[in-house]
Amino acid sequence: MQYILSPIDAKRHEGVLVFLYGDEVSDRSLPLSKKEIEVLREYRTADKESIVAFDRLPYRVYVVNFDSELPTSVSLEHLRRSAGKLRQRLLDDRLYDVAVTGEGLIPEEVIAFAEGITISDYSFDRYMSVTPPHIATLTVDSHLVNEEEWQINTHLWNRLFWCREWVNMPVADLNAVQFADELASIAADLGVTCTVFNKKQIESLRMGGLLAVNKGSVDEPRFVVLEYRPDNAVNQKPIALVGKGIMYDTGGLNIKPDEYMREMKSDMAGAATMASVLFAAADSHLPVHIVACLPMTDNRPGFNAYAADDIITMYDATTVEVVNTDAEGRLILADAIAYANATYNPELIVDMATLTGAAYRAVGPYAIVGMQQNAANPFNLLRIVGDQTYERVAELPFFDEYVDMIKSDVADIKNCGKPCAGAITAGKFLAHFAKTTPYIHLDIAGVAYFSEKQFYYGTGASGFGMSLMYAFLQTYDVLSKK
Repeated sequence: MQYILSPIDAKRHEGVLVFLYGDEVSDRSLPLSKKEIEVLREYRTADKESIVAFDRLPYRVYVVNFDSELPTSVSLEHLRRSAGKLRQRLLDDRLYDVAVTGEGLIPEEVIAFAEGITISDYSFDRYMSVTPPHIATLTVDSHLVNEEEWQINTHLWNRLFWCREWVNMPVADLNAVQFADELASIAADLGVTCTVFNKKQIESLRMGGLLAVNKGSVDEPRFVVLEYRPDNAVNQKPIALVGKGIMYDTGGLNIKPDEYMREMKSDMAGAATMASVLFAAADSHLPVHIVACLPMTDNRPGFNAYAADDIITMYDATTVEVVNTDAEGRLILADAIAYANATYNPELIVDMATLTGAAYRAVGPYAIVGMQQNAANPFNLLRIVGDQTYERVAELPFFDEYVDMIKSDVADIKNCGKPCAGAITAGKFLAHFAKTTPYIHLDIAGVAYFSEKQFYYGTGASGFGMSLMYAFLQTYDVLSKK
């Protein structure tokens, strides 16, 4: 999709026009006749979020009604959902070039609508012989959004596209080595520092968790460290982003049943998201020092695969009893968290991972499950930002008593607790490796990949969490100026 920011005269525009119609709009600003306005009023009275089309052969005017008196975050989300519905109508009508305008709008409303069209227009079609139709151009009225704000969002949407593309890619075409090489290439183009550790280097680091999970795979593991360090960074110590990069998860020797094996190419969504957030920050020159630590491997039952009852020694010398080889994501994340903590002394560590089915069962496909240790203020900020972006964070308790559930009789800790509180004990396992550094754990198991159509996301990889993390990082810039 091509994005264009340009002045639009609604009453003289020749082409497909979308007019966003909220409560502040006067009838005289509508590009409609008196009779059409009467029709529109009837639709709006019956449904305040209806979409009404008027013919202007060979074009059409679509009036998208929305309730601007709702709480702002809800109103913006409804605009995204309306955009998804409209995008489908446009394609059904074989209209591929669209212009968006309105009156009495705030920039956030226009951007939310454009975001909804962008997200809904994505499809994973690189393997299709016949490519499905897409919106070709999206023109937005420059009277409603300034150039800088528009560019920031289009950069973010571009990174969101690639995040979703990576997560949707099968492991046959995107393994740990290939993904690391791709990240290194992008980093070079952006001037982002990228260090890629191969297997021998990972062995020299003694990352026992990453190496153990990789033992069943024919493909080498990788550990990628991206560092974006602008000269005008507002934070003295970096924020460390850690993302789970399990390129495919069979469950290892504790192999998954068939119904759980599909879609396991998405088990690297955490790494894809955190890399994409850092790249988006570099695209827009966000003044925040960020480090992303991304451990990558697939989890297979072949060769000398690690097994339940194994005891492994992690990067920070913690010994871990393996209880279940399908609890592998926390093992590779733990090494990365410990490395980030020891190497960069960050002011905050945030990890993101498709970690537990328990998180999905707790909140379904509507939120990220979150926990925090020594990070109450950043977590509260993240939750506020989540409400604003509608990528909401549901906090689970993180009481000290949960540590008892991962105590081992033969090692320092074990990688899996009891059936209850599974998402929490996974978080507690990871928090051990953050030590006293402020730490936030985000489990995206329910939202990273949708098997069934979910609002404007469609099916497959969603990129859910990218807007949340980027907006959270933006607050560092905003708060530093207060």
